[in-house]
Amino acid sequence: MNKRFYFRFFFILAALFMVIASFISLPYYVSKPGMAKELKPIIEVENGFDEQGSFMLTTIRMGKANIYSYLLASLSDYQEIYPLDAVRGEEETEEEYNVRQMHLMASSKQSAIEVAYKKAEIPIEYEYKGVYVLNVVDNMPAADKLQPGDRIFKINGHEFTSSEEFIEFVSKQKAGTEITLTYLRRGEEESTTIQVQPFPDDATRVGVGIGLVDDKELHVNPNVVIKTDDIGGPSAGFMFSLEIYNQLIEEDLTKGYAIAGTGTISADGKVGRIGGIEQKIVAADKAGAEIFFAPNEQGAKDSNYNAAIKTAKDINTKMKIVPIDTFDEAIDYLKELQPKK
Repeated sequence: MNKRFYFRFFFILAALFMVIASFISLPYYVSKPGMAKELKPIIEVENGFDEQGSFMLTTIRMGKANIYSYLLASLSDYQEIYPLDAVRGEEETEEEYNVRQMHLMASSKQSAIEVAYKKAEIPIEYEYKGVYVLNVVDNMPAADKLQPGDRIFKINGHEFTSSEEFIEFVSKQKAGTEITLTYLRRGEEESTTIQVQPFPDDATRVGVGIGLVDDKELHVNPNVVIKTDDIGGPSAGFMFSLEIYNQLIEEDLTKGYAIAGTGTISADGKVGRIGGIEQKIVAADKAGAEIFFAPNEQGAKDSNYNAAIKTAKDINTKMKIVPIDTFDEAIDYLKELQPKK
């Protein structure tokens, strides 16, 4: 009787601890292997060509740590714990972090489209739409007027054509000058009047206190749609570019293989470093990928490629890890690849 009582007591106590632990947030993030997902259902080029194999994006799962997830990550292989300032910028809020991640995803899509269409020698038209607010600086004039995600497209009633033009106009104003900014927030047009002030860390410069990037739209024919839902960050850009290009050309570059990978992509086709390469190798292996493209970073000792090779050995995968520095390198590799039998 006593043994049953103590067993039930400790079971209830443990269950209660787990429930409470899941609600107590810690100043850390935990990341773990995510998924490897085929890109064909995500990317659709109008009247695009089919493929026998598949290109796959790879992801990690990242979330704020609670006591339970922290303890689990500390005892698990291929789960990582990061302090807040290693993930979010100094004084960056959760909202600003999420906005930044979604914008990085949007930018990666644009770069992937540029790279793929240029390689296929298909013209691209650009439509400039203003500047996109990434973050708002505390104790500056914009702090209680603008929000991350706002798109500013007019100053004093006049449209501007680049972020450089916006910054140049604002920086030429005298401290105390009022300017009117017109912007879109959740599809609604709004305006606000803001007084230009010196920056706290540099009194020689003036501004309104926002981090911004260009917001532009690409127009291509044939049209391409990329459905990423709530996936954020720039690390799928390189694989996007491969899938788009493969649908634009008649030759099937997959050759029947399941090909995963990761890496940022710039408009000039350079493939860049990403975070969580080890976890992405695990995700790709579980999904049955046969080839994995990893950023080579010009052969750096601590490159994504070298970390990927180590992880591949640790998990004893048969997946071939291929170092890549540019989009063109990947295309050359795929063109030389023998079709899967």
